[in-house]
Amino acid sequence: MAAEQDKLADDELAKPSQLSEILTKVRARTPARLLMGRSGAAYRTNTQLELREAHAAARDAVRSELSLFTNLGDEFSRKWNLFETCSRATSKDEYLLRPDLGRQLDEASRIEVNRRCPKERDLQIVIGDGLSATAVALQVPRLLGPLYEGAATRGWSIGDTFVIRHCRVGILNEIGELLHPKVAALLIGERPGLATTESLSAYMAYQPKAADTDANRNLISNIHSRGVSTEQAIQRILNLAASMMTAHQSGCQLREELPQGNIALL
Repeated sequence: MAAEQDKLADDELAKPSQLSEILTKVRARTPARLLMGRSGAAYRTNTQLELREAHAAARDAVRSELSLFTNLGDEFSRKWNLFETCSRATSKDEYLLRPDLGRQLDEASRIEVNRRCPKERDLQIVIGDGLSATAVALQVPRLLGPLYEGAATRGWSIGDTFVIRHCRVGILNEIGELLHPKVAALLIGERPGLATTESLSAYMAYQPKAADTDANRNLISNIHSRGVSTEQAIQRILNLAASMMTAHQSGCQLREELPQGNIALL
C-alpha cells in the first residue's frame, strides 16, 4: 500500500503542468541556464545558440570603447556637467594587457581633474568603463541623479562627476590623492559573463590613498535588472557612504548594514 502511494505521489509530481511550473520558478530565481534539457550528452540546439550569442555579447561589451556623448547621451552629459578623462592605457588592447596602466590617470587627465573638480567634498562619484561599457550606458543614467539627490538630502557636499576611459578599480587611490574626498565611489562596468553584459559595480573607499588595496574598499556588485535593482543600489551606496563617514574607515573593517528586505542579497 505504501509503495502504491509513493508511486502515485511520483506520478503527481511528474505531471507536465506541475513540472513546467517548478522549472519556471527555479529559472526565475537566477539568470543561470538551469535544467535546460539536453540532446544525448550535449545541450539542445537552442541552448547552444543562446550560449554563443551570450559569449559574443560579452566579447563585444569588453571590446567596446566608452564614448561620453554616444553612450550616456548629450542631454544627460550636459545636465550633470560630465567630462571625459583617460587612464594611462592608450588603447583597449593595452588596457587589457596592462592592468597597472588602468589604475592611473594620464597627465592631461590629471591636469583637467585638478582644474575642474573641487576638493575635499563629502562624496566624489566617478564613472569608469571597466570591462563593460554596455553596463555603464544602461545603469549609470538611472543611478546618478538619485545619488545626487540622496546625497543632497543628507546635507553632503558633492564633487563634480567625470568619466574615465580604460579604467581599473585601483584608480580610486589616485582620485583620493588628487581630490581628498571623504568618500569616493566608482561606478564601473563588471566583467561580462554568459548571464548578462549589463552588470555594474560600485566600489567605495573612505579617504582613499596611494597605498590602499582591495582590503580598504567596499563593493556593491551585480547592479542590473535581474540582480541588485537601481533602487536597492542607490540606498546601499548612500547608506554605506554614511557608515564610512561615521566610522572613518572602509573595507574589511566596515560591515555593510543591508536595508531590510535585502537579506536575500547575502
